[in-house]
Amino acid sequence: ASETELISGGSDKGLILWEWKDTLVKSIPLKGHTEAIFAVDAVYQSDEPDLSLLVASAASDSTVRIWSRHGSEAKCIEILQFGNGFVMDVCLSFLPGSNVPILACGGDDCKISLFIQQNSQFQKTLVLPGHEDWIRGVEWAVCGEDLFLASCAQDCLIRIWKVCTKLKQIPETEDDSIKLKENVFTVKDADTSYAVSLESVLAGHENWVYAVHWQPSLSKDGSMQQPMRILSASMDKTVIIWEPDKESGVWLEQASVRVGEVGGNTLGFFDCQFSPDGSMIIAHAFHGALHLWKQAAVNKNEWTPEVVISGHFNSVEDVKWDPEGEFIISVGSDQTTRLFAPWKRKDETELTWHEIARPQVHGYDLRCLAMIGRFEFVSGADEKVLRVFRAPKNFIENFSNITGIPMEKLCSHSSDLPEGATVPALGLSNKAVFEGDMAVQPDEDEESFNTISNQYPEVYFQPLILTEPPPEDHLLQNTLWPEIQKLYGHGYEIFCVACNNSNTVIASACKASKKEHAAVILWSTTSWKKLQSLSFHNLTVTQLAFSPDDSFLLAVSRDRNWSLWRKQDSSESGPVFTCCAYTDKNTAVHSRIIWSCDWTPDSKYFITGSRDKKVIIWGQCDLSVITEGNELDSIKPCSTVLDAGDSVTAVGISRVLTPDERYIVAVGLENGKIILYTWKQSGKEPALADWTTSVEIDNSQSHALAVKRLCWRHHAGRAGHNDENSSKWLQLASCGADHSVKIFNVNRFAL
Repeated sequence: ASETELISGGSDKGLILWEWKDTLVKSIPLKGHTEAIFAVDAVYQSDEPDLSLLVASAASDSTVRIWSRHGSEAKCIEILQFGNGFVMDVCLSFLPGSNVPILACGGDDCKISLFIQQNSQFQKTLVLPGHEDWIRGVEWAVCGEDLFLASCAQDCLIRIWKVCTKLKQIPETEDDSIKLKENVFTVKDADTSYAVSLESVLAGHENWVYAVHWQPSLSKDGSMQQPMRILSASMDKTVIIWEPDKESGVWLEQASVRVGEVGGNTLGFFDCQFSPDGSMIIAHAFHGALHLWKQAAVNKNEWTPEVVISGHFNSVEDVKWDPEGEFIISVGSDQTTRLFAPWKRKDETELTWHEIARPQVHGYDLRCLAMIGRFEFVSGADEKVLRVFRAPKNFIENFSNITGIPMEKLCSHSSDLPEGATVPALGLSNKAVFEGDMAVQPDEDEESFNTISNQYPEVYFQPLILTEPPPEDHLLQNTLWPEIQKLYGHGYEIFCVACNNSNTVIASACKASKKEHAAVILWSTTSWKKLQSLSFHNLTVTQLAFSPDDSFLLAVSRDRNWSLWRKQDSSESGPVFTCCAYTDKNTAVHSRIIWSCDWTPDSKYFITGSRDKKVIIWGQCDLSVITEGNELDSIKPCSTVLDAGDSVTAVGISRVLTPDERYIVAVGLENGKIILYTWKQSGKEPALADWTTSVEIDNSQSHALAVKRLCWRHHAGRAGHNDENSSKWLQLASCGADHSVKIFNVNRFAL
């Protein structure tokens, strides 16, 4: 039958039974546990249409609860107490040839407890010792007349147990043959005896084994058949498929199916599953990444990595479009910088976005980034240094293959670029790798493999030619960008960074609680020298923005004020900025931290958004109107105060206007909502009618937690599409504390 039900348990102490009918999803909550839920399993107890369901759940309140569901009603029917021990995994099945439920629990006492339901109560019938460390996974499989149990533990071993019906037989005469010890138990209701014996111990992993799963049963010739195959995932960074040898029946590791030897700073695998037909396996690692492998059609022992979706596994702090609008780069608290681009398959029209490079894998949480031209960016993290990265040749070639943009368009001087980058042992900086540096990997058969230095090799960069998005292990070690510069000058953790539109000046600021630390530093992108320090604010500057014509720099701060800096005639070293307008205690409109700011495309107005729920547009900054000296009086609110309904954490103005020449403003809120407004100044005085709310992006599409940054694509059109109606579409990228990066297609004619 098709699977229409799912049960999940979470750290919110609840279980949810989900039912999916046609397109409607119904959910029944099961409440009762007082701590986070570790594991859950369920079985159907009969073949009737309104199936009665038996559910077992284990939680860190040291209990296992048994639930039963009839129709649409679910209730807890029993609580099994485990004192102060924890049960890590539970699994339900039925005894061979009967409908008596049997429950296996594995936990921190290193033993497997078997419970059998008698008189509608689960009774502890048997304890299976053997493992020498916490048990992490147990799973039943019915094979013919027998029932098998696979268990895995932190002692690096997997054990397979067999439960079969024990026939009443004459006591055997004592002989000297070696027999496996059998544990026998009798079920009163059915008056049958069962024998439990250890079938096999599988040793092959070198670290904790976190999960073990049987291949799902397949329907063959009208009956269900259980393949004798097991999948295990371990902290030693491998996933292994095991099956019994055809001749001897001894369980062996299928030699070549040790997948996932990855480098990088990762831990191992946390869980794994077979696809329903057993031709694919999926696993997920501690860093939240999915890994997918597919069995080769010809050689069944060969498994190849497949394209899979990926993303950040912690809050995403900043996102930017590249100046040409062909890819986006994001940084997050998961200490990574990731680059996403649309994948153009050879013959298909469909476009899907994928992570195609991970330019920076850092040791600090990343906070902000700015693009310096096409294939160069600067990023700031919870450290005092800004780091500048430039794309290597290998990336540009692969980017061209994946997106279908010809190489000539992307890069004119690729010959002098490094091939890629690698991180030296104990280092933090990505070092460039040139064509002559590529190391020859020693053969594994050589004696030298056992020396310490070879067990921990420098992770060598391997240039691969890609035609599709890379799998996770490739992203970790082969898609880094070389770091070309470090910028020293701030006293605390970097908080925000911006680059002007002619890519000549970078502005940055760091966390600050005193005026001297809150200064904005300007850097030259040609000499990488410090040009100027702009001191005005008393607390952290939260965002910086250069006006599109590069004549102004705007800073907004935690001190609830903004400051506007005007570019003077350049000296030899670079442009000089002077403060020409600001708000202070008397003129401030915002009453809480100003989180975000942006400019209109004509550089006439700028916008600020604050925790006080207010969004305000200020102006005019037209150079022809303002003469030097009177800027302070001429720049004032041009719009009425817009109440966004919740703390405003991000604002962004599109570079393209609506057909009736209105500015398009995106506002991101702390509750995750994104609202699109349009605005146009009508008269001399600000009027409420100047604002119109166009679209409130509904909760299912916007973020679940605070929006961190909004960034519009500079040109009309959609990345990767050479569509005729390109003037119709705008694209908005957003990132949030819910770990996600989103791209919205906005129809500007419908606003």
